[in-house]
Amino acid sequence: MSISFIHQSRYYLTEEYPAKLRLALADLPEDVIWQRANDSSNSIGNLIVHLAGNVREWIVCGIGGESSTRNRAFEFSRRDGPRTAEILAQLNDSIRDADRVLAGLDPLDLDRACSIQGRTTTVLAAVYHVVEHFAMHTGQIILLAKVYAPGTIRFYDDRGDLAVPLWGGTEGIRPESQPEP
Repeated sequence: MSISFIHQSRYYLTEEYPAKLRLALADLPEDVIWQRANDSSNSIGNLIVHLAGNVREWIVCGIGGESSTRNRAFEFSRRDGPRTAEILAQLNDSIRDADRVLAGLDPLDLDRACSIQGRTTTVLAAVYHVVEHFAMHTGQIILLAKVYAPGTIRFYDDRGDLAVPLWGGTEGIRPESQPEP
């Protein structure tokens, strides 16, 4: 079970969520990346920079032991910044480094205590947090992208009885007949 949790977490963070982000952002004009609906909303740029910071702080630093220099408040206060390709590259760097940490985990590590943002947690809880947090903000980014580029974003081929991923991702889907490892 623990190996499956680590494997599935790596899949979501390195394959499915980044692929959906790339598809959602592919047709967006650069001028909307840092655009906000209002002063209390975040832009797509803010959310991507925030994801990169969160993944790095919680997994690379909190679990992996590297030192953190994150400025979380700046992730949200920015009103402009790098182009889409650059912020996606920053996110990919964080994901790559986090995957290296996750790949090195032993299932027994999941119960290990760690301290992140001044809170004591476990490795399992930290990984779970990062995956759910990444999913939540991916959904927000997709929603914003659909507002800015209506009708251009599709993730699944729904012509048959099954939703077939257009990004090629099927590794995280386990057929009902296949037992869990």
